[in-house]
Amino acid sequence: MNNKRKIKKLVFLALCLSMALVLSYVEAIIPMNLGVPGAKLGLPNIMTLLLIYTVGPAEALAVSLMRIVLSGFLFGNLFAILYSGAGFLLSFAAMLLLKKTGIFGMTGVSVVGGIMHNIGQILIAAILTNAGVFAYLPVLIAAGTIAGILIGLVGGIFVGRVLGFIKIHL
Repeated sequence: MNNKRKIKKLVFLALCLSMALVLSYVEAIIPMNLGVPGAKLGLPNIMTLLLIYTVGPAEALAVSLMRIVLSGFLFGNLFAILYSGAGFLLSFAAMLLLKKTGIFGMTGVSVVGGIMHNIGQILIAAILTNAGVFAYLPVLIAAGTIAGILIGLVGGIFVGRVLGFIKIHL
């Protein structure tokens, strides 16, 4: 890959990180009260899906991990980073496996990602708090399913719009 192409790719990834941070901020200011602490829409995962389906898993992993750390420091705290990181790692692994099988489309992959993200957060909460956090799991699975559908649909629109650009310029 020549230097000009590397720079274009780096700039594109920086733009994706910036957009993911903006979506993290928007998500932080949207009041969500499902009766379960930490339930969110998962808006930044639009960028994760975009990167998985267009540029590749390594780039998606790097941008997402940077987004988790930066948004944790900007809009949350260390616990936000731990919960988000644990949820993301489980979610990311599941999404990559499902994408590789080709059985599910982007929306299906997103739904499983949303559910696994919530399971990852519950697991870390159980380790950190020793509380009965598993009681939240049914609500979180339902929320992860609905959010996963929405994020998958929007992600599909983004990929459709950006794929031609990426093929030409990256």
